[in-house]
Amino acid sequence: MFRNKGKRILALVMAIALMTGLMLTGCGNTDNASPTNSSDSSGTTSSSSDSSSQTPFAGSEDEEYYMVTFSSGIEYWKGCFKGFEDAGKQLGVKTTYTGANQYDVNQEVTVLEQVIAKNPAGIAVTCINPDALAAPIKKAKDAGIPIVTFDADSPSSGRYSFLATGNKAAGAMAADYLGKELNGKGKVAICTLPGQLNHEERVAGFKETMASKYPDIEIVSTVNGKADQTIAATMMAGVLQANPDVNGIFASDATSGVGVATAVKEAGKEGQIKIVSFDTDKGTLDLIKEGTITASVAQGTWNMGYWSMMFLYTLHHDLVNPVEGWKDKNINPLPPSVDTGTNMVTKDNVDAFYTK
Repeated sequence: MFRNKGKRILALVMAIALMTGLMLTGCGNTDNASPTNSSDSSGTTSSSSDSSSQTPFAGSEDEEYYMVTFSSGIEYWKGCFKGFEDAGKQLGVKTTYTGANQYDVNQEVTVLEQVIAKNPAGIAVTCINPDALAAPIKKAKDAGIPIVTFDADSPSSGRYSFLATGNKAAGAMAADYLGKELNGKGKVAICTLPGQLNHEERVAGFKETMASKYPDIEIVSTVNGKADQTIAATMMAGVLQANPDVNGIFASDATSGVGVATAVKEAGKEGQIKIVSFDTDKGTLDLIKEGTITASVAQGTWNMGYWSMMFLYTLHHDLVNPVEGWKDKNINPLPPSVDTGTNMVTKDNVDAFYTK
């Protein structure tokens, strides 16, 4: 009995010693894990941290991680890069934003190739076209550069992870909201971007939900807004002229949403046509506040950027090792896809979505 009691006492002493050691180590790490940051006008943010830090989540200011987009000047990407930048500041590394300034496949491929040539610590890229971006993404991965996709995917590229809205579910969410607003009856038009996987998934979710839950709502037309407000407005004006009894519109991106709202205004049908759009740029929020756009699906853009950066960092530093030898055995150490969430923006909560 005394032998067993002695063993229990010894085990308790060892456990207390281990816990004390962990607490002291944790305290030491906390002091060193708060990097200082600086940024310049080029879209690059750099951070510095104490090189004596023991935590693996204190990087080097020499590490540079890139975010690559298309239509790089649009407001939507600001939320994505803000999350990417915030994570970079916490980790003490440099983050840079770049992209194609036009909605152009070849231009984005060129920009991505240029970034790969710099041999950065990691790349997060949104894909204007899933097939066109597959080869350069694979090239980056084969070169040992961690690469993830966000917002719009290239599933066959071999990217480590895709972080985005569950687009089909988001399209279904939009359909359900619009269907209820129309009391289950009417005619609806869609403005979207054919050929871009995330938009095709949104439209698929929208159409499937309308067909299954609101059979008395007819989808009369689907047009290509080409990510251009003027084109979206022109295309939707044609739809409204050909179908004067349309009482609902779904726009799968913010640019198209503002464009179709313009068409509705010009047709003198404000208040008669319910519009459900996507995203939370200022133009969309203003139109919700004034009542022209009924609602918009808000994506978790900050989450896309933040967790993209975290995934890239853990890959670059070999911090994820779910299976020994995963690199040689062609095993993906990350979740292949991450749903970064959605919320419905309406007149009741629109003020909360303005950038402070």
